[in-house]
Amino acid sequence: MDPEIHTVALVEDDELLRESLAEILAASPKWQLTGVYPDAESAIEGMSSVCPEVVLMDIQLPGRSGIACVAKLKELHPDAQVLMVTVYDNNDRIFNALSAGASGYLLKRDAPLKLLDSLDELLSGGSPMSGAIARKVVQHFQATPPSKNENHNLTPREKQILELLVKGGLYKEIAWDLGIGVETVRTHLHNIYAKLHVRTRTEAVVKYLGRNV
Repeated sequence: MDPEIHTVALVEDDELLRESLAEILAASPKWQLTGVYPDAESAIEGMSSVCPEVVLMDIQLPGRSGIACVAKLKELHPDAQVLMVTVYDNNDRIFNALSAGASGYLLKRDAPLKLLDSLDELLSGGSPMSGAIARKVVQHFQATPPSKNENHNLTPREKQILELLVKGGLYKEIAWDLGIGVETVRTHLHNIYAKLHVRTRTEAVVKYLGRNV
């Protein structure tokens, strides 16, 4: 059975990286590259009427920034998923990108190896992040003292999975580390989200570490 094909666009001003990521996507039978753009203006114009399921977005673009581009694309297409791919890992850029509507944040040094797995995780409802980014998100929220401790009755296995999420593990990597299937990981995460009353990976990690679950 042929794999279901999903659409993706790439917004990146660095020509070498743009070509490298485009080659990775073109070689995947699961992804159809609908557009490659060197700046925000051409990306917004190219995706004004029809937007792919996922957009890979650089932050530092000539002219309008990638963060501003995300905000505009989410205004035009609220259901579009945006994965930031950038060299920047400072807190302001991370939280500005997430606030603008980005669903994940991948450092460029991790992109060649983790790109396709991160896209798969995004489609599965996750929020893929490089380990260094996930740690910064957690540290940001840990700076605010918790209002109370809560017992969410997480199982030892669920706590193991959350600890691996903190380290930036993708579904495949968590499954490999624990010797279980990817679908089993997804089932555990569904239960974790329900117990913690959250909807995303980032919220789960923050609540687990920042609120002393």
